[in-house]
Amino acid sequence: MIRTQDRLDGRLLLPGDPGYDDARTVWNAMVDRRPRAIVCCASTGDVVTAVRTARELNLEIGVRCGGHSSLGLAVPDGGLMIDLSPMGDVRVDPVRRLARVQGGALLGALDRAAQRHGLATTAGNVSHTGVGGLTLGGGMGWLARQYGLACDNVESFTMVTADGEVVGASRTENPDLFWGLRGGGGNFGVVTEFEFRLHPVAGRTLVAEYAFPLDRAMPALRRWRDLNAEAPRQATFAASIGGDGLVTAGFVWVGDPEPARRLLPAMRGLGRPVAERVHEPSYLELQRRDDTTGRHALRRYTKGHYLRRLPDEAIEAFLLRGDADRRAGALPNAGLQAYGGAIADVPDGDTAFGHRDTLFEFGTGTRWTDAAEDDARMAAARRCAAALEPFAAGVYVNALGDEGDEGVRRAYPAAELARLTELKTAYDPGNVFHLNQNIPPASR
Repeated sequence: MIRTQDRLDGRLLLPGDPGYDDARTVWNAMVDRRPRAIVCCASTGDVVTAVRTARELNLEIGVRCGGHSSLGLAVPDGGLMIDLSPMGDVRVDPVRRLARVQGGALLGALDRAAQRHGLATTAGNVSHTGVGGLTLGGGMGWLARQYGLACDNVESFTMVTADGEVVGASRTENPDLFWGLRGGGGNFGVVTEFEFRLHPVAGRTLVAEYAFPLDRAMPALRRWRDLNAEAPRQATFAASIGGDGLVTAGFVWVGDPEPARRLLPAMRGLGRPVAERVHEPSYLELQRRDDTTGRHALRRYTKGHYLRRLPDEAIEAFLLRGDADRRAGALPNAGLQAYGGAIADVPDGDTAFGHRDTLFEFGTGTRWTDAAEDDARMAAARRCAAALEPFAAGVYVNALGDEGDEGVRRAYPAAELARLTELKTAYDPGNVFHLNQNIPPASR
């Protein structure tokens, strides 16, 4: 059996051990798989031991940071799960404006540590998301239009390879790997430390939201779309439609709220909302505001697209959510979030993350508790996504679910995918790290 406990700084969990079930529980409650062993890593050395042990025993490897993969890819049934969650340390150098972040840290830990010094870097919108998974796929957040994606702000990586070796990656050390880790997902190894560039963020924000009934939403969203084209980089326009049928359109502003208030008269020109909310949460409050819907107890299914344009026909499809006849069954939630700004400043090909010309990211998702609803809920989300597919131009790799190879081809432009395949062949020719949105190595 696995005999690694005496070589670990962390601990080894086997089926039946206290803590085993908690460790294998992830964000999507549909995932109920049982690894043969879980190595709760407390150091890079533990990750090396775990990788080498899995290779010796020919076990599949899953890697857990925050556990937010919609497919639960961190949990290999009968395999070895590398749990990075004990490695959650964040160290901030306020003088150099750098943060060194262990591979198991959550976004909330990074936000809190940086904000103590009036600093921040781009992070996602749910504080219990793992820094590693978010960053390796790109990393969209409320600061991205000002400072770029999370991956754009990485200065260096420390990674354990498929052979159990520790390597660094930066602009000067293994620059090919540095390129691939900025958007290529977990295909190349286990990242145990990130070094992020930080930016002055005083912690002030403004959120403006206007809710419209469905019969008044079309003209409101047309105007909202047009205003987005003129929006300052501090503003990220966002819109959503939920189970109550109300459509919310507005923006999130990070920075001094005074300039943001100058946008409010134009936003009030969207139409006659049934509700209006303008408030000024702190940056940390903003980063936590979606946590209540992100709890680890619900069954989940999501789909997404990148949109380079948002014509009226796409807005109509967004509002109908693929169910023009309002068939029986709960409709999924759907949302739009603006890209552009600093995201688009990075030239195509500078990172593995592509689709820099995206105008909006579209996402649809549904969550429920009764397993009997699985098929109906997933079908509704697929219909919603299919309605927007004629307007799609790629997809965010972190939003992929069960699309398989086709989804990976949509996530990366052809040139980037070819280069990622070469990199995979160099660093993981046996496809040891395949429980991800997988980029297989080239056949030999």
